[in-house]
Amino acid sequence: QVQLVESGGGWVQAGGSLRLSCAASGRTLSTYTMGWFRRAPGKERDLVAAISWPVGSTRYADSVKGRFAISRDNAKNTVYLQMGSLKPEDTAVYYCAVHFRRTTYPVGPYDYWGQGTQVTVSS
Repeated sequence: QVQLVESGGGWVQAGGSLRLSCAASGRTLSTYTMGWFRRAPGKERDLVAAISWPVGSTRYADSVKGRFAISRDNAKNTVYLQMGSLKPEDTAVYYCAVHFRRTTYPVGPYDYWGQGTQVTVSS
């Protein structure tokens, strides 16, 4: 059984940074696509960033390009989301999700989801 655990969320002032981690257990991250999603209050869940490995392709929502970066440490079975220049509109619950199909571009559907971590950005 694959489990994903997010961590690193919290409260930060606008302009600040946070790094989210998604640690996977139950299966080694070797061939996979992992995405970071977020759901703001009253809004749909949206894709923020995703990565496909071993191809190494990434994709980002337009709203976070240039501010967020997705990376991975396969030895730690962990994928990260480095978030910078945070804005109040980045406030949301952030989720990671994964599937283990080989793709050249990071797309879903995703098979396993974490429980989420809250990110709050104050103005």
